[in-house]
Amino acid sequence: MRIVLGVGGGIAAYKVASLLRLFTEAGHHVTVIPTEAATRFVGTATWEALSGNPVSNSVFDDVHQVNHVRLGHEADLVVIAPATADLLAKAATGQAGDLLTNTLLMAHGPVLFAPAMHTEMWQHPATRANVETLRSRGAAVLEPASGRLTGSDSGPGRLPEPEAIYDAALALVQGQGDYQLPLAGRTVTISAGGTREPLDPVRFLGNRSSGKQGVALALAARDAGATVRLLAAHMEVPPPAGVEVVRVETALQLREAALAAAADSDVVIMSAAVADFRPAEVSDTKIKKRDDSADPVITLVRNPDILHELVERRNAGDAGPASQLIVGFAAETGDSDGDVLAYAEAKLRRKGCDLLVVNHVGTDKVFGQDTNAVVILARSGSEPQEAAGSKADVSAAIINRISYELNHVLPRA
Repeated sequence: MRIVLGVGGGIAAYKVASLLRLFTEAGHHVTVIPTEAATRFVGTATWEALSGNPVSNSVFDDVHQVNHVRLGHEADLVVIAPATADLLAKAATGQAGDLLTNTLLMAHGPVLFAPAMHTEMWQHPATRANVETLRSRGAAVLEPASGRLTGSDSGPGRLPEPEAIYDAALALVQGQGDYQLPLAGRTVTISAGGTREPLDPVRFLGNRSSGKQGVALALAARDAGATVRLLAAHMEVPPPAGVEVVRVETALQLREAALAAAADSDVVIMSAAVADFRPAEVSDTKIKKRDDSADPVITLVRNPDILHELVERRNAGDAGPASQLIVGFAAETGDSDGDVLAYAEAKLRRKGCDLLVVNHVGTDKVFGQDTNAVVILARSGSEPQEAAGSKADVSAAIINRISYELNHVLPRA
């Protein structure tokens, strides 16, 4: 297949080198056309080395070949990544000031735009109007990913991962209709926050979970096209718009909600911090502190293992589709008997879930923080995957991995 890969002038241009390699390693002939601004981020030597073809952004190079007409005519596919706000505007208004915009006007085959820009630019009415114009003309415009952007801010506007762009491009060429978001048509249930186990009407046993990671996962899954159900225990942040919210407090309530939700879920992500134990007895009245009374003794009983039960019920065909993907979270600390990954690998074997997201927790780590660092372990035995950054970044990596597992690894039915 003959592909024109247009590269816009944004910092995300460096990620497009990986997309180019995916195309060339699959045997496609790729002509790279960077904008002049793009060459300030990644030089032409890189594109020539990776594509094996000469690179130019001028209509005055190789004039005898009439490249500004020929390239668009011959291309089976045109991919623009990153599609900056400027490039989207030029494409929507039919400008032809350089080789890339000329090629877009001459393209006979499918065209795919992979936007990348700051959130405010992506959400600006002008950009939204340009996107709708391009889509109305038959071009495929991906939704950008949510995550860390160039500065300290995060939000929608991040370039989708090269693998996601590659899959979308092939789907477009293979006539699978308009490109769909990676989790479009999927139902994803996510638990978030920390459970609270009452001692009396005033006191409870709880944990330090803020719910930030679970909410970030819900946002990432929603932006990937999924129908999202959030099982919300105690959270310090509000649930996101556009998702169904089921409120729970205790581990038993979460178990009931999770088993019910799993019945129609393609993916279940158990990111909530669930109490392992609960008081054997709950006082109907506040437990009083009296000078003439002995210190109270609180007997704890074990809570059900919700994650393990979800896996068992799925495997037995009692709940959810056979191809359901179940993701667990493990908040671990190391000790003299083993490190964090050793404990996590043992937990993955014990629980039987498909993916296990591992946190190394501790004082001022993970709980309540805006950043995170995780390792994703897979039951399939693939190499552990690391992800770090804002909780939005980590969520994007987890959702991308889930999409990959659903499409390439898991189908059991």
